[in-house]
Amino acid sequence: MPNRVVALLGPVQEMYPVTCASAVFGDHGPDIPRHYDFRLCAERPGPLRTTMGVDIVVEAGLEALADADTILVAGWCPGPDLSAELSDAVLAAHARGARIVAVCSGIHVPARLGLLDGRTAAAHWEATGELSRHYPKVRADATVLYVDHGDVATAGATATTIDLCLHQVRREHGAALAMRIGRQLAAAPHREGCQRQYPALPTAGPVPDSLAPLLDWIAANLGRPLTLTDLANRSGMSPRTLNRHFQEQLGISPGRWLLDRRIASTRALLEETDLPVETIAERVGLSSAVNLRRRFRNAVNTTPAAYRRSFR
Repeated sequence: MPNRVVALLGPVQEMYPVTCASAVFGDHGPDIPRHYDFRLCAERPGPLRTTMGVDIVVEAGLEALADADTILVAGWCPGPDLSAELSDAVLAAHARGARIVAVCSGIHVPARLGLLDGRTAAAHWEATGELSRHYPKVRADATVLYVDHGDVATAGATATTIDLCLHQVRREHGAALAMRIGRQLAAAPHREGCQRQYPALPTAGPVPDSLAPLLDWIAANLGRPLTLTDLANRSGMSPRTLNRHFQEQLGISPGRWLLDRRIASTRALLEETDLPVETIAERVGLSSAVNLRRRFRNAVNTTPAAYRRSFR
């Protein structure tokens, strides 16, 4: 059975994170296996106002949460307490094992229900003060893109919805499927939750609009023995400047970003091919099977052979 993802919509709903989730969990055509079923629900079915100034019609009510595997709360208006009916429905779903995914202001729902007490939650940088006042037991973190505790996951900004949803696909069905869906959506290379939520303001000198062209070039040339000097020459910066821009915009070094991409490609090749580890090491730029096994265990906490048995 496909994983049932239900987006719980609130009053005056922002649609961008909902459509992002639908793009990841929806139908991708006959060439990509379908592992998810996506639908909408609301506490009061019928016309629902959105931030676009138009209404959408939501047919399902809270009964849709009764068999949901994942409940997506894509934004929520802070204000009155949750109704007893909505609270009971979400808590009952969580108690039987449903995963709660809250994006941006959607964090108010699991936070009010106590599901984030004593836990770290990704929060938008503008909302950390408000969250700390209302939910002192929640450790709001504005420096990361998302935090996943397994049963509850949070993303600080609406633009992080695709990252968090692809992260879930990768957890449940492997890196290869997540990469195939991401490529179909023309999404940027997957960002880990530990990466920065937003770029720091520059202290001096111009900051490029985006590192995307360089990141795309790196992803297309993983098999090459790339060095920081190679990346700096490609970007037209000095190695020191490039490293600073990576730290400011992504929160990690160029070397760490490159290794993450190589591990992601290794996972996809282990899942989708029967290539020997030595060949995969050459294709992803890890030089040797010994180096690949060591790096892979450090990153994934298992061996390439065990990973292939689980996901191939």
